Amino acid sequence: MPRQPSEQVRTPPPAVAHETPAPAGPALRPHPSRTTRTDGTDGTAHPTHTTDTTRTTDTTSATGSTHTTNTTSTARPARTPLTPYHRLFAVPGARAFTLGNLLARLPSGMFSVSAVIMIAGSRGSYALAGAVTATGLAATALVAPWTARLVDRHGQARIAVPATAFALLGSLALLLCVRLGAPDWTLFAAYAATATTPNTGGMSRARWAHLFRDDPDAVHTANSFEQAADELCFMLGPVCAAFLCTALFPEAGTLVAGVLLMTGVLVFAAQRSTEPPPQRHPRSASPVLAPGMPPLLLGFLATGAVFGSMEVVTIAFADAHGHRGAAGAVLALQAAGSCAAGLLYGTLKPAGPAERRHRLGLAAMTLTMSLPLLAASLTGSLAVLAGALLLAGTATAPTMVTGMALVQRRTPEGRLNEGMTLAVTGLLGGIACGSALGGWVVERFSSTAGYAVPIAAAATALILSLLISGRFQRS
Repeated sequence: MPRQPSEQVRTPPPAVAHETPAPAGPALRPHPSRTTRTDGTDGTAHPTHTTDTTRTTDTTSATGSTHTTNTTSTARPARTPLTPYHRLFAVPGARAFTLGNLLARLPSGMFSVSAVIMIAGSRGSYALAGAVTATGLAATALVAPWTARLVDRHGQARIAVPATAFALLGSLALLLCVRLGAPDWTLFAAYAATATTPNTGGMSRARWAHLFRDDPDAVHTANSFEQAADELCFMLGPVCAAFLCTALFPEAGTLVAGVLLMTGVLVFAAQRSTEPPPQRHPRSASPVLAPGMPPLLLGFLATGAVFGSMEVVTIAFADAHGHRGAAGAVLALQAAGSCAAGLLYGTLKPAGPAERRHRLGLAAMTLTMSLPLLAASLTGSLAVLAGALLLAGTATAPTMVTGMALVQRRTPEGRLNEGMTLAVTGLLGGIACGSALGGWVVERFSSTAGYAVPIAAAATALILSLLISGRFQRS
């Protein structure tokens, strides 16, 4: 029987909770309960909710007697996330793998620009520099899906780190070959070795899909964030590369990009708690053969042609009007418009089937891509063209986000990295084709006429989507 509290404690009897002293051993957590709080003046009991942090304290009075009191802490109400993005990054490990992912993705916009500046400055041939980077792009299109398949089967950390290290050796080999004046064929071989660079953007999307596999709205927000990150990296990467190669020395862009890539992948791979489990023996066939995937990948090919042609034509237009140095800033405005639209799109709850939203996005892209053509043909002003490109970019990210959502949905289980890498490969192939076609139109006609190529490419993607809409609609 517990001892009575001393007279120095003047708490009214109804409010005193007496407990038998707990036996020796680990303390047991009581279940959260509804208790009463006693006001110190009138003794009125008021209901209150407490947390499970009830603590029992024994005190000793001057006469040697002891008494037991309960100290409780009032529970704080759960904080509601300010935006859907706060909810994403509340997941343990999400911020860390996102930081590593951004560090690893920034070099994707640095390597090709650095290689062109480095090779052209040393060998005096932009044709050679373009051929080397084109070879690396073709090698990536062939190797990247196989690298992604290994990632699905054996895990991201186990494959991404050695694949990145091998690609980094290829970049260093290219640097040394250029520096030491090696034969031209060594440049092609060295740059082709960089094709093993893993698709960190696809791996990041796979992590979000794994973490929020039962929450489509959260996956939509995550895909929107990843698309905005793509735009940010492709906007800042070339600027950083050009600055490093011109302000320091020609090889600086490649060196810094290599350090960022390896550091980012190591940080990303270290977050094992968020990594999706590997599928060592997937039962499904390649995503290329999955229902609805072939025409969707062709749509990504056409969408890539929009980006590739827009870049070449804008550079040619700025050069023709005596502002070639401003071409990068003008193109950055298009990426900025897409980045802002992607972040805004992520805060909205998508309505209706993804197939219909994708068609609407492609239709919006086709319309907005006409703005640069109108600006160039009617005004001939680079400033007006910059504003048109900013508006044109707003339709890009929502379309790409919905397209990636369709890729995730149609990719067989256990092959998500491979499926998304195939989509990126389609984009890269489209960029190469669009660049070539845009350059041909500029040389054959004019830089203003070249802006018809992005419109035609977006319209092609829309037509492909309309042709398959009746066969592969899924709610």
